[in-house]
Amino acid sequence: MPDIHHPGRRSVLAAAAAGSASLGASWLLTGCTGASAAPALPKGAKQGTPDRGGTLRIARPPASEAETLDPASALSAYEYLGALYNRLVRVGANGDLTPDLAESWEPDAEARTWTFRIRKGVTFHDGHRLTSADAAYTLRHILDKETASPQAAVLAPLVDPKKLRTPDAHTLVVPLKTPNAEFPSLLTHYNCYVIPDGSARGIGRTGIGTGPFALESFAPAGPGRITAFEDHWAGRPVLDAIDFYSVADMSARSNALLAGQVDLLSQTNLDFATARVVAASDRATIARVENAQWYVLPMLTTEKPFTDVRVRQAMKLAYDPEHVVKVALQGAGTPGWDNPVPPSDPAHLATHPEHDPEQARHLLKKAGHEDLTVDLYTSSYDPVFTPMALAYQDSARRAGIRVRVKTAAADSYYTQIWMKKPLMATYWYTGRPVDQLFTQVFRSGSSYNETAWSDKGFDALLDRARQETDDTRRRELYGEAQTFVVEKGGAMTPMFADRLVGISRKVRGYAEHGFEFDYLGIGLKGA
Repeated sequence: MPDIHHPGRRSVLAAAAAGSASLGASWLLTGCTGASAAPALPKGAKQGTPDRGGTLRIARPPASEAETLDPASALSAYEYLGALYNRLVRVGANGDLTPDLAESWEPDAEARTWTFRIRKGVTFHDGHRLTSADAAYTLRHILDKETASPQAAVLAPLVDPKKLRTPDAHTLVVPLKTPNAEFPSLLTHYNCYVIPDGSARGIGRTGIGTGPFALESFAPAGPGRITAFEDHWAGRPVLDAIDFYSVADMSARSNALLAGQVDLLSQTNLDFATARVVAASDRATIARVENAQWYVLPMLTTEKPFTDVRVRQAMKLAYDPEHVVKVALQGAGTPGWDNPVPPSDPAHLATHPEHDPEQARHLLKKAGHEDLTVDLYTSSYDPVFTPMALAYQDSARRAGIRVRVKTAAADSYYTQIWMKKPLMATYWYTGRPVDQLFTQVFRSGSSYNETAWSDKGFDALLDRARQETDDTRRRELYGEAQTFVVEKGGAMTPMFADRLVGISRKVRGYAEHGFEFDYLGIGLKGA
């Protein structure tokens, strides 16, 4: 899945973090060195203006040795991608679409043909000037079957690469196979970063883009370095450089931060105990990213007993999301009520069925599954998985459901458990526009449809929403789609979690949204 980072069996532990072994993981987890007296976790990153220059050191989880900088096919390296590239369109902090390399875009009356005006005066890292040909090439590269882009499944039903037009150097015309009023939002995905025309063969190694940083070095699953791009169209970034280190274990990453060997832990949601220790330290603190991840307990709808919609409904009614947030997140999040659209999304539908264990019992009896027993798989891959599973187990007991929590190995969790076991724990990052979310994770046939749920009525509803040009009516249709997922789908969404990010007390300007942070504004104080 695109948000999940699959560790290889061989991981590179950066030299800068190697010395952190002296701080044992038990110290972090128990908090016996002052964590009990730690203050409440900060609500946000430290404010203030960073000094110009300096090198930010980032520790991230290891990826596979096939890791690539080709954004179309990348399944990790998010920190590199956001620094090296730009999209045509991006999602702003308020959830609305905002210009990036496209200054503007407009549809025809039926939302069947979209015209993008490409920004002038933009330079790639190799000196090549951005034109509409680069934008068209990027889309063709995504749609090329040999690229194996996860976003191809979303765009291919809409875009014929042969029909893309570039009437001039700064105009891209995209005729669609069917009308789609949400089409620009589909270009905000991280697989859609713009690359130079003709660069597919080498882009995975060169990382040539239009972003605020240029690549100096990169080792798949290992360390790397990027440096400030002086000619960036939006201005030079504050930092001179960013060094990346691949550190296999969350405790090792946290220890490296506490020892002052790294400045930021990316792709790492600290558990609450560790976050308290970090926040209480002299060198580091916590940046809280509100509702940054949505956690899921997917039920595989092709496997019994979850083939029966009544069982799926009972599993949802059986547990209390507020209880799960309280236990698993200690309040650092928001109940999901099985709706994957986050509360911050303009299309979010707030209404939902209430927790009702007695109705859950009734549905299970009608389905012939009284005294239901299920296995729920989890792992140490993410620190929230097991607390979430145990909280669900405790809450669902009131409905007579016996949940056996089984712990699987972290390094094989997404190859042996995800989309293979009938019930397990997982997560996604928020930040997807609503059509992207539903198309990628819930539509029939999507390769990332982790519940294998297929409903022609839901698919048809998505098609109607896409074709609706009236904004109010389209939002209503996406609201109906949310109700569809809650009532019939296979995904339980207990909660949206605040991501607890470990950062040095020197870091200023940390502002994260979706898959990336503000690379232009982030910096260090006293670097």
